[in-house]
Amino acid sequence: MSTSNQSEITTITEMWDVVSDLAPSAKLIVKVLEYNGPLTQSELADKTRLSPRTTRYGLTELEEAGVVVSEISLSDARQNIYTLKIDP
Repeated sequence: MSTSNQSEITTITEMWDVVSDLAPSAKLIVKVLEYNGPLTQSELADKTRLSPRTTRYGLTELEEAGVVVSEISLSDARQNIYTLKIDP
């Protein structure tokens, strides 16, 4: 994981300050997670209409920035569930 933005994000304003420097796909993913709650990568790709590769890139950026966290899905261990680090 990158250490570029490792200060703890504690507010929505801080989260959006970090996200504002990221790719548009990452911003869209944050908005979809903010609205829908936890989703898998394929669900995010469906809801955002981004390609799987672009979705993966956005999620990687967001994880490295400390904005989202991933957990293994209990219903399907092959998938991760992505959530925002702070509740909107």
